[in-house]
Amino acid sequence: MNKLITALLATYTMASGTIAFAQQPKGLHVIKTFHIASGGGWDYLAPGPVNDWLYVSHGTQVNIINKNTGDSVGIIENTTGVHGIAFDVAEGKGFTSNGRLNTVTVFDINTNKVITQVPTGQNPDAILYEPFSKKIITCNGRSNNLSIIDPVLNKLVDSIAVGGKPETAVSDDAGKLFVNIEDKNEIVEIDTKTFKVLNHWSIAPGDGPTGLSLDKQTRRLFAGCEKLLMVVDANNGKVVAKVPIGDGCDGTAFDPATKTVYTSNGEGTLTVIHEDNADKFSVVENVVTKRGARTIALDNLSHLIYLPTADLEPMAAGEKGRPKMKAGSFQVLVVGK
Repeated sequence: MNKLITALLATYTMASGTIAFAQQPKGLHVIKTFHIASGGGWDYLAPGPVNDWLYVSHGTQVNIINKNTGDSVGIIENTTGVHGIAFDVAEGKGFTSNGRLNTVTVFDINTNKVITQVPTGQNPDAILYEPFSKKIITCNGRSNNLSIIDPVLNKLVDSIAVGGKPETAVSDDAGKLFVNIEDKNEIVEIDTKTFKVLNHWSIAPGDGPTGLSLDKQTRRLFAGCEKLLMVVDANNGKVVAKVPIGDGCDGTAFDPATKTVYTSNGEGTLTVIHEDNADKFSVVENVVTKRGARTIALDNLSHLIYLPTADLEPMAAGEKGRPKMKAGSFQVLVVGK
């Protein structure tokens, strides 16, 4: 993902008329830090579907750690430029999107042994298993399309042009796929029966949408943008709310059990938002995390939140781009009560 990280850690505060709901996860903080002593950048991470494993993208490999202790479980190698990890439990397979190789690595989720490589479009970024079509889908940032992979055959079977840079996708599990188009400030709706684009929805004033999640009950999409969470009706594309969040958001997550939306902000905060109803949202708190913690994974069983980051070098005045990470400082923050 290509969002700039703010150079200085800031505790982002805002006035929000927050209501005290009993189910709100207020009082969150970093409860653990798992250190992973190897080089390389990072992007997404994902709790695995078996055992207590957490899969963490990390440069040229995927590190697998115990999500409770941080102990190393294993490594999936040769995934250069890896962005994301997805799983097809029925087939017993996992999949990584390898941005610099233009491939997807297929592996066995019980042994983590590599099965094969599948070609994709250019720079596959986010990846997901789409339950309605039972396909693996990658968002290809440079070729402006999606790759559709058959997880049974381990074969590329289709592609979908989306008219811009697809950043993240989410499924309603009922025949519709929604894709953030980062450079067009829109969400594309796709029919997963036909793999055809149905609609392009502007989410202005949302700028540079990155993370995307969905409340399947209220059919509300949550698109993380520059300092705003845009809430969009998944039935018609209408923007129903915009909520201020921290700077440098690159990921969102939704917890259906608590009706809570989370945005991971590269400035070093986690914005916690309660869905009061389908059209009303209240900021609960802004949790201090760590500079660079811009992507997120939510464990729906434990309700713990995982954020990858590293210790970062200071940036000179006027310097642009991402700050460099300090060698050997890669880590995963665990946020909970």
